[in-house]
Amino acid sequence: MHNVASLSGGIKAFLEFCRIEKGLAANTIDSYRIDLTRFEGFIESRSGSGGWAASAVEGDLIREYIDSLYQAKLATGSISRHLTTVRNFYRFLLEEGVIDRDPSALMVAPKQWQTLPKYLNSKQVDDLVQGPGTGKPTLQRDRAMLEFLYATGLRVSELCHVRVSDVELNLGFVRVNGKGNKQRIVPVGTSAIQETERYMRDGRLKLLRGRPSPYLFVTSRGGPLTRQAFWKLLGKRGKKVGIFEKLSPHVIRHSFATHVLEGGADLRSLQAMLGHADISTTQLYTHVLHSRLRETVDRHHPRAGR
Repeated sequence: MHNVASLSGGIKAFLEFCRIEKGLAANTIDSYRIDLTRFEGFIESRSGSGGWAASAVEGDLIREYIDSLYQAKLATGSISRHLTTVRNFYRFLLEEGVIDRDPSALMVAPKQWQTLPKYLNSKQVDDLVQGPGTGKPTLQRDRAMLEFLYATGLRVSELCHVRVSDVELNLGFVRVNGKGNKQRIVPVGTSAIQETERYMRDGRLKLLRGRPSPYLFVTSRGGPLTRQAFWKLLGKRGKKVGIFEKLSPHVIRHSFATHVLEGGADLRSLQAMLGHADISTTQLYTHVLHSRLRETVDRHHPRAGR
């Protein structure tokens, strides 16, 4: 049992709460752990001794901590994330009755410039998907994964942990367990279905060599391909087709979102497919809609014709 009244014990209790009660993803919990370890280290450095009580941390001290992040030249996005972590931690302590007021409540997050997500054009996506070929079992898997990722816009952790039982290729959809263990249904396009079926008939069987595995995209040992391994193979495939700059699984996810909107999808549908909890996250893609609005006015307004 943790001593929740202490800063260290409170952090451990908060992380357990996130894992057990909220069911957050392991990556999210790891991020919280890293942020709070840095926060605790800063607080302890102010006294030179350990054992700080959670209730002893005042708003001024949290403000000093945020200032230290600026001095360390962290990006505004990173500073905002650190502050969000601290806020979530103190909200937990407040709800547990460990503290009677939240010292982080009045902290203001730094303003961020909204940067447009990087995405590939249709030709670049075609080149990337065609690149792997289908000669070897691993190449069949890689091509199927690239098609599947672009067809669904999944997060890389979701892609790597898709199970065979999650996929209904005959109906054209996949069940996805996303952030916070929330499940959603995502359509799968024809090209991705065809490549995935081809991989399941041949490449996957050869990789497994008779061994059972619940995962769709497997290694020669039968386990799921890791996020890190897929990240590396994506970078390698990108270089082969001349895509060098910061190619990541998230770029493919952004490309999916951009191209779906360009094709006429609405933001609410895109939000459901991407698994965004808040529509404001999906609205980052409204840059795509601006050019379409111009085309809509030119096409349909009676006095817009030139």
